[in-house]
Amino acid sequence: MSKNGEDSNSLLYLLAGVGLGAIIGAAAGLLLAPKAGTETREELAEKLKELKGKTEEWIAEQKAKKAHSEPEELGV
Repeated sequence: MSKNGEDSNSLLYLLAGVGLGAIIGAAAGLLLAPKAGTETREELAEKLKELKGKTEEWIAEQKAKKAHSEPEELGV
């Protein structure tokens, strides 16, 4: 088998291992969580709302910066 094929297989096994580890870690986190599911979902929903607000604020700031940095077009 060629060296390139071996590298491709190694990368595939690495990615599969990382994916499997992430799935196992997520499952363990959910099973061993100290809070009830409803509390966890409420907390996640609150954090997502905060993140959404911060993201919208950041986007508005970037648009404002872009609008101020672009030179005005002359109606020639």
